Amino acid sequence: MANSTEAQKPQNTKKNKKKGATLDTFYGAKIQNTEEIEEDIQENAPKPSKGNGNSPQTHEEFESEMTKKMEAFWEEKWEIMQKKFMHLQNQFDQTEKENQALKARIRQLEGNDRVKEQELIKQSQNTKKLEENIKYLTDKVTDLENRGRRDNLRIIGLPEKPEINTKLDIVIQDIIKENCPEILEQGGNTATDRAHRTPSTLNPQKTTPRNVIAKFQSSQTKEKILQEARKRQFRYKGMPIRVTQDLASSTLNDRKAWNMIFRKARELGLQPRISYPAKLTIYFQGIFE
Repeated sequence: MANSTEAQKPQNTKKNKKKGATLDTFYGAKIQNTEEIEEDIQENAPKPSKGNGNSPQTHEEFESEMTKKMEAFWEEKWEIMQKKFMHLQNQFDQTEKENQALKARIRQLEGNDRVKEQELIKQSQNTKKLEENIKYLTDKVTDLENRGRRDNLRIIGLPEKPEINTKLDIVIQDIIKENCPEILEQGGNTATDRAHRTPSTLNPQKTTPRNVIAKFQSSQTKEKILQEARKRQFRYKGMPIRVTQDLASSTLNDRKAWNMIFRKARELGLQPRISYPAKLTIYFQGIFE
C-alpha cells in the first residue's frame, strides 16, 4: 500500500513548471517574473517541524523579510530608471533648445534670402533699363554718324597705286566723266571737300585695295551719282568698281547679315535693295515691299 501510495503521489510540479520569462525593464534592467518570485518564496518558506509544530522562523516573519527585500530591489531599480529618465529629459531639453535655435536661424536666413531676392530683382530691373539706355544711345550715335556721312560715297575696287593715291580728287572726277557725264553736262557741282583711303594704314596681309571715301560739297550731286551707280556697273579706265553710300561700320555689319538673303532674292529676280539704315526691300509683282 505504501508503495502504491508513493506511486500515486504527483510528481514535483516545480520541475515540470517552466520558468517564467524575464522582464526587460527600462534600459536593459532584468527582474524575475512574478511566478519565479512566488516559487522562491515557497521554496524558502520555513517548514513547520513535525515534533512540536514550532519553526525557527515564523511564516509571517519570512514574508515580511521577503517583502522588504523586494521593496529594496524595486526602489533600487526605480532610482536607476529615474536617473535614466532624467538623463533623457536633459538630452531632450538640450535637443529642443538646439532645434529652436536652428529654426530661428532658418527664419533669419529665409528673411535674408527674401531681401537678397528683392535686391536682385531691383538690380535686374536697373540692368534692363541700363541696357535699354545703352542700346538707345548706341543707335543714336550710329544714326548721327550715318547722318554725318550722308554726303560721302564709298568707292570699292579702285586699284591701290601711288599715282592714284596721290590724286584721288582727280580720279573721282574721271570716274564721274566716264560713267555719268550727264551730271557735268547739267551743270552739277562735282567738287569734293576731301577724298581718302580707309583704313588709314595699309594691311600687308590684305590683297584687295582699300576703299576710297569721297565727301561731296553737294548732297544732290552725291545722290545723282549714287542713283546712276545703282543702275549700272561703274568702271575706271575699263576696270569694274563699285560706288555705294558711305555708312558707319555698325550699319555695314548689319547689312552684311542680309547678304545671303540678298543673293537668293537676286537669283529669284526680286530686285532686292537695302534701304537706309539696314532695311531689305524687294520688287515683287510690280511693287517694292
